[in-house]
Amino acid sequence: MSPEEEVTHAEEAPAYNKLPEDEKPYALFTDGSCHIVGKHRRWKAAVWSPTRRVAEAAEGEGEWSQFAEVKAIQLALDIAEREKWPTLYLYTDSWMVANALWGWLQQWKQSNWQHRGKPIWAAPLWQDIAARLEKLVVKFKRVDMVEQNLVVIMERK
Repeated sequence: MSPEEEVTHAEEAPAYNKLPEDEKPYALFTDGSCHIVGKHRRWKAAVWSPTRRVAEAAEGEGEWSQFAEVKAIQLALDIAEREKWPTLYLYTDSWMVANALWGWLQQWKQSNWQHRGKPIWAAPLWQDIAARLEKLVVKFKRVDMVEQNLVVIMERK
């Protein structure tokens, strides 16, 4: 694969409870949601750090929960870049994000950000994520919501 075709995808991360203690500060859990208020869709993207017990969020109107899930990934990348983390351990319950990070990004870039001849959904967001993955070490794991909630509960004790 030539350098212009190559997209660094996220590697598989260990389960959060298997991370060494000195790596846990670099772990972030992400989530996105959407609700309808009247005739308007409101989305919210959130990132949670269990060890720092800090959350960051972004919100807006007019998009669906999948958009919020992608924005949450961008938020996590923002934090890792801003704080110059050596590695970002990323945990999300989104299958769409998981599939993108496990290989769709490479396919999309190779096909000029199209699928079956049509532009992929949210191409600018995915292009931004792909470019940032080339500069950061990102290890990723898809978790179910129960596991994500258990981490939050256990870290509060």
